[in-house]
Amino acid sequence: MKAVVFGGRGLIGSKVVETLKAQGHAAVAVSRDQGIDAVSGQGLEAVLQGADVIIDAMDSPSFEDHIAKKFFETSTRNIIAVASGKAIKHYIALSVVGTHNLQISGYFQGKLQQENLIKASGIPYTIARATQFFEFAKFIAQAATEDNIVRLPSARMQPIAAIDVAQAIANIAASTPYNAIVDIAGPEQIAMSEFARKTLAAEQDVRNVVTDESALYVQTFPVDDSTLTPGLNPVILGSLTFDHWLSNPARTYK
Repeated sequence: MKAVVFGGRGLIGSKVVETLKAQGHAAVAVSRDQGIDAVSGQGLEAVLQGADVIIDAMDSPSFEDHIAKKFFETSTRNIIAVASGKAIKHYIALSVVGTHNLQISGYFQGKLQQENLIKASGIPYTIARATQFFEFAKFIAQAATEDNIVRLPSARMQPIAAIDVAQAIANIAASTPYNAIVDIAGPEQIAMSEFARKTLAAEQDVRNVVTDESALYVQTFPVDDSTLTPGLNPVILGSLTFDHWLSNPARTYK
């Protein structure tokens, strides 16, 4: 099959492209520096010519509410407008587990609108909602730091390695569309405060992590055990544990 991967040079998209190629598929990594812009629509007609599968792994260039919301809505509408005239067999969008729980944010309002647009497009689809990536662990800790103390709640999360997300999406691309939401998560749950604590210990970072049930996720969202963990959707589990990922000296963060 020929898969066109929007965001194909990003954290997840680049790994999806590598995985698909290793499986013998044709995978095209799409990015704006190639003159293809999903927001303006530039280059979409040409790049989708002959495509069997669309994979949207793009992220907004900003977390600001209005910018992120406009990005997801506009880019998705433009892709659908062009794809509707092609023989697209499967449209896959990378989303976030808990999107429906985080609607105080314009970013996640945009993600939910993206999901709804794809569902209503008439194109066979799979919405692949992933949990937080291991690679975001330092960011989560930093966002919770004040006066060199990291304050996070004990709410459960089920983080996953980026490579496991990419492999799951590549496998979905080669399979029958779910025409539904699928959750992708790591093999184990962990308290958010412990996630940060293990990360800083592995990095020999001396900041103290305090479990504070009133603390907000990335200083914005109140969370509990159900906010960021898989729910009633079908679940695909990664195999790499957080401890194993942390033991790799070549690990990288975003």
